[in-house]
Amino acid sequence: MSSPPRYAGAVSRLFAYLVDVVSVSALFSAGSAVVAFLVPVVTGRHLELSGDRDLAGIGLVVWWFLYFTVSWATVGATLGMGLFGLRVVQPDGTPVGTGQAAVRTLAFFASVALFGLGFLGILFHTQRRALHDLRAGTAVVHATSSPPEVAGQPLPT
Repeated sequence: MSSPPRYAGAVSRLFAYLVDVVSVSALFSAGSAVVAFLVPVVTGRHLELSGDRDLAGIGLVVWWFLYFTVSWATVGATLGMGLFGLRVVQPDGTPVGTGQAAVRTLAFFASVALFGLGFLGILFHTQRRALHDLRAGTAVVHATSSPPEVAGQPLPT
């Protein structure tokens, strides 16, 4: 008999997120360095720190959005989640789609913007679902857990 899904708690999710912060920042910095090198070579124009800062900020937000959305939609986990054996699933245990992953990413930003209050569900909700999980209809489970539909215990929506 399959075991019920094991919902990921605050500690494993926090450490996975910290790995993601480092990964996203390092990849963005490396990409920015390549762009800063190539722009003068290709266009002859040097990037200005003051004028191009807004563009870099927009690029960072877009990069964060794509990193999380594409990771969750394609493999169900970010790099950090994969290292800690976590995955994002739909209520029936199936992988999330691109739309659901995008909603989860946008709602994740809202969880942060609400002074972190959106994360309280990880501590107090029975399935450890944060605001962004509830909004997107997702849950974070340990990858070693049986899919909820196989275990006979679908996630409530």
